[in-house]
Amino acid sequence: MKLVTAFIKPHKLNEVTLALHDIVGLSGASVSDVRGFGRGRAREAPDRILFDTLEYLPRLRLEIACRDDIVDRVVSVIEANAHTGLRGDGKIYIAELAQAVRVSTGERGETAV
Repeated sequence: MKLVTAFIKPHKLNEVTLALHDIVGLSGASVSDVRGFGRGRAREAPDRILFDTLEYLPRLRLEIACRDDIVDRVVSVIEANAHTGLRGDGKIYIAELAQAVRVSTGERGETAV
């Protein structure tokens, strides 16, 4: 199992979500409002690094637990639908997921995802 964590621009959420719904075997996703900063703006004006780190930009954090066999599809869908071609489109991270437990039924492992 994998945990896909993606940071995207808020206005791209509907596109990404609609595309994720088309992936067979994907059981769902969680979305959180987050704020952050990247290094791009600091490179433009090095004397403003301290000031710019205080100006956090709104982003959305998607978390998707999925089976290994669909992780590449999940990442491709997010990448294609979150893309604007502009700086700050986001990042996608993939991590191993050691265990999952469905609280309502007690299922464990891939069946809980």
